[in-house]
Amino acid sequence: MSSGVNSGLNSNVRTIPFVKATACGNDFLLMEGALAPPDIADFTRRICDRHNGVGADGVEWMLPHFTADVEIRLINADGSPAEISGNGTRCVAAHMCSLLGKERISILTGAGMKICALTAQRDSQYEFEIEMGEAVVENELALKVGSREIRGVPVSMGNPHFVIFVRDFPANWQVHATEIQRNAQFPKGVNIEFVAVVGKHDVRALFFERGAGETQSSGTGSCAAAVAAIAAGHAVAPVKVHAPGGVQTVRTVGKNVFLRGPARLLCRGEFLLS
Repeated sequence: MSSGVNSGLNSNVRTIPFVKATACGNDFLLMEGALAPPDIADFTRRICDRHNGVGADGVEWMLPHFTADVEIRLINADGSPAEISGNGTRCVAAHMCSLLGKERISILTGAGMKICALTAQRDSQYEFEIEMGEAVVENELALKVGSREIRGVPVSMGNPHFVIFVRDFPANWQVHATEIQRNAQFPKGVNIEFVAVVGKHDVRALFFERGAGETQSSGTGSCAAAVAAIAAGHAVAPVKVHAPGGVQTVRTVGKNVFLRGPARLLCRGEFLLS
């Protein structure tokens, strides 16, 4: 990791370096926390803007740590903080692996230490399995959303999820997800998964995340979808979670959840601070 803000085109232009990476279409900017501007939320909103910025679902701010290869703090595209992103953590693991040449990367997240084990690598494409820790699956909950009742399963993966099982995805599922996120049952917000079971080891999922909205995939969301399906007797581990951005595999060992999937380093650049 570099040690300071770089000079841009001239001495009056200040820039901050970034690496962009994606995990099944869930994209993140990886940036050094020591270089973060004072208003980190506003800056994150600006750089994540897909029209006037670089574009991303969030920024993983990286910091040195004495017990881990790196500590990360996730800020969503809307400037709000989040405990963890499974996909964002995997993107950071790919970056650290490219720097350190290690096959096991320890990353301290807002949801605790995560160990990312490299399972495959080719050029800028990496695959890791992460021990995500214990999932907490609660009883099914019925919510009043407008004139409808929507039933779902609250799941914690260190961050909150609400898993809704459907036979077919509603055409306006994003509207439903937005309404659910505003429900008083979730004062700190919630990540929404619409899940269709297609086999004992396969589910399809759509994701609507806190602070980012619709995303192409979600690591913790894939874990939540899989463990909720397993708890309900709809699926058996390992479970492949098929999302618009790609496939991730979730397995369980006792109460521990393991997530496997790809991460790809896309580009490096500098963003103007002025």
